[in-house]
Amino acid sequence: MHTMNIKIGLLCSSFIFLLGNTQGFDVSHHQGKIIWHNIPSIYRFVYIKATQGTSFTDPLFAENWQQAQQHKFHVGAYHFFNLCQDGAAQADLFIKTVPKHKEMLAPAIDLEYDTTCTKTKQELVGNIQKMTQKIKGHYGITPIIYTSNTFYNIVLKDSFNDFPLWLRDYKQQPTQKHHYWQYTNQGKISGISTPVDLNIQP
Repeated sequence: MHTMNIKIGLLCSSFIFLLGNTQGFDVSHHQGKIIWHNIPSIYRFVYIKATQGTSFTDPLFAENWQQAQQHKFHVGAYHFFNLCQDGAAQADLFIKTVPKHKEMLAPAIDLEYDTTCTKTKQELVGNIQKMTQKIKGHYGITPIIYTSNTFYNIVLKDSFNDFPLWLRDYKQQPTQKHHYWQYTNQGKISGISTPVDLNIQP
């Protein structure tokens, strides 16, 4: 009984914590066709995958972008960055794909380890800066960096301190200052048939 009470207490605490923050999710073509009108109103923002590397455009981006806006979500787009492809060219693809409008959330750049890329830290930072500079220049907004605590501390720290962070941590809320926290990749949302990433804005 005591163990059960503890578990119930933890669940209640987690629920209250989530209620106290703005909730959102992020999607790509991997989620398939989304029934947007079925998504519960507790979710207020969504990030939609737009592009990856220098040549891939998400085949469902345009539909998801339009539908999310029609259903009154706060909408942003993200780019999956290829560490070994030219950052300026990646920015060009994103700019070509994602319309600019005053109510959009800041563009997000997804930065993750790639064991096949052997660039030095200095080379990685310089390549990422090529994209961030072009994105900021075009949209007039400082882009958000999506990453893990590990990648931030090893590669990005000291070079991107002024950028808002979207941190992935499935064990605990990050202690590093952050704008968004992705706390699970196994979320379930009515209207989406596959597991989905869930995020909060503290």
